[in-house]
Amino acid sequence: MDIIYLLIPIAIILVSFATWAFFWSVNSGQFDDLESPAHSILYDDDEQLIPEEARKKKDEH
Repeated sequence: MDIIYLLIPIAIILVSFATWAFFWSVNSGQFDDLESPAHSILYDDDEQLIPEEARKKKDEH
């Protein structure tokens, strides 16, 4: 029964960290465009065939 006093705070800390990580990734734009990277691998080096919204700019990383 004594272990529960250790496991509950650890679980709360882990859930808090996971919640913070999720909201951080949403706010930083990690989930903004989920389809363009999947479509961009279908085009080899044909820059003119890649749709404008799927193109990565040379400045961005």
